[in-house]
Amino acid sequence: MASFHRAYKLKQQLAARMLKRRSIHGIGVGLCDPSNPKKGAAVIVYANALSSTAKSKLKKSKRKSTSHLYLKDKSGVPIRIVKSTSFHKNGNVDIPRFRRRIRPVIAGYSIGTPNVSGTAGLIITDTRGKNRYVLSNNHVLVNENTGRCSKTLQPGGADGGTVNKDRIGEMHRFVRLSKRRNNYLDAATAKPLRRSLLKPSYAVFGTVPGHLRSYRIGDQFRKVGRTTGITKGTVESIHTDIRVGYGQYGGLGTITFKNQSVIRGKQPVSLSGDSGSVWLTRRGNLAAAVNYAGSADGLLSISYPVEWFMQVFNTRVALPGRKGRKVQASRPAHSRNYLFTQPLPPELLRSIRTTAGNRCTSDNAKKV
Repeated sequence: MASFHRAYKLKQQLAARMLKRRSIHGIGVGLCDPSNPKKGAAVIVYANALSSTAKSKLKKSKRKSTSHLYLKDKSGVPIRIVKSTSFHKNGNVDIPRFRRRIRPVIAGYSIGTPNVSGTAGLIITDTRGKNRYVLSNNHVLVNENTGRCSKTLQPGGADGGTVNKDRIGEMHRFVRLSKRRNNYLDAATAKPLRRSLLKPSYAVFGTVPGHLRSYRIGDQFRKVGRTTGITKGTVESIHTDIRVGYGQYGGLGTITFKNQSVIRGKQPVSLSGDSGSVWLTRRGNLAAAVNYAGSADGLLSISYPVEWFMQVFNTRVALPGRKGRKVQASRPAHSRNYLFTQPLPPELLRSIRTTAGNRCTSDNAKKV
């Protein structure tokens, strides 16, 4: 039985070479057999349908699933190949419930720019509890991955939001996505025109009392997204290096993310417009992971730990009338248990910088 540490080390050895193949979309660490966690860890490879040559070298799973194939590396670590489409950032699809206008703004509803709609993931605050912001993705709140003025609308422009009637604020800070270097977060914040425009609450589930520093393979989450609405998912793999297609956005094309989480649903959990939505624990409503991309069928959500967002932006979950607080996972994140996600280490954290957005010029539009 392979340990999660051994699986992680093998993933590190294979990732760069394997991600150069067009048929492979991601490689991470998960369970050898999700139905029997006691069988230990495996390297998880997300790939297109395998060639007949590759299939002849692999052993099909006992469940005879055409979407799961196995091989063993010479190190003894199992490699589980999961059939998957390529991964793409989420854009726009029309589902009515969570794309309507709502005041004050809460998490789970449509938000964006005059051209784009995504999801308001959380209402957050700075460490002093003075200012409130909306947590979402770069490609939801930012004008083409640049610091240019980006007006924030609720609902987003793809849902009928207009600058004259629905502007609630503007993009405040973001992490610039890179075409050449590895990425870790698709992240941005929006600052409201007035603090009262944001309410520290989450659609359907209510108050979010804090966030996890760490979660593990097999954890079960739930969320509300602008498109798929109320969904449930299970963490299938972590430490996953993935290629995500951004199309023409910012001239990025397909870029690489390191150490991401793949969360699987039985029904679609990540479709166009769900970008920015935040996964919560099923018990306690603690924020866990930020969704930003998915597979074509929506069954796989590509996410990163919300702890990373809080580290980079130096923020906390906003609570009604008081500061947000950070809630630790059941095991210390510093234990380097590879079954769990880890906070960003200090050296890497220092290398991930946020960029301030340019202030938008004032106008006479009605902003409510």
